[in-house]
Amino acid sequence: MLYALGVGTGLLVLVPIITCVAAEPVAFEVPMDPDGIQRAVIEADSYEFSPRHLVVRAGMPVELTVKSVTVLVPHNFLIDDPKSGLAIREEIPAGQTVKVSFTPTVPGSFAIYCDKKLLFFKSHREKGMEGMLEVRP
Repeated sequence: MLYALGVGTGLLVLVPIITCVAAEPVAFEVPMDPDGIQRAVIEADSYEFSPRHLVVRAGMPVELTVKSVTVLVPHNFLIDDPKSGLAIREEIPAGQTVKVSFTPTVPGSFAIYCDKKLLFFKSHREKGMEGMLEVRP
């Protein structure tokens, strides 16, 4: 967006005005390998998953390799929305990698998150460690 500003003797200067908006996470369509399994690698970092938005196909197996890139802080990987038909809870020790395998059957969008919490501090989810699993027909 450009705005014109009058300067001194009537000269006009065009000034670009940049508007910053919070962008939605880019959807990552999980590719299907020749063996029919949808596979992706997810990084679990300090209070975020990357990628944050995964798109998979219903009725096809999914294998996610979740890598903790933190040195001290453990995480977990949860999908527990009853509407999803999934009940996934995998612990991810700091600096370790786990494989999460499942076959989604219900189309929809479901939260992926880490609910780790230390004492009275906010949970990792409350600090932004949340993403989305989008299951398409």
